Amino acid sequence: MAQKIEGTLPTSAPLRSAGIGSKISSNGADTSSPIAATNSSDSVKLTGEASNLQALQRELSQSSAIDAGRVQSVKESLQSGSYKINPEAVASRMLELDKQLAG
Repeated sequence: MAQKIEGTLPTSAPLRSAGIGSKISSNGADTSSPIAATNSSDSVKLTGEASNLQALQRELSQSSAIDAGRVQSVKESLQSGSYKINPEAVASRMLELDKQLAG
């Protein structure tokens, strides 16, 4: 199937030129003059669940994501050669993660 492409397309609206410093919005209105702010009486009220999530987020952001004691314990076990890897536990967790990702 062949299509012919021509350089002459009909224009649906006449083009307008804007002077330097003037701004035209997408609806064609001139926005170069400032617009006064309006007083608003809008307010936001969080639900109990949203408030709980905010509190949890604050708590988590203040705590460390790394358990330094656990890291030190693993380091010492690795250095002494006493750290044991349980392949069944690793495989089980990998399968669990795969199920969670699959949804």
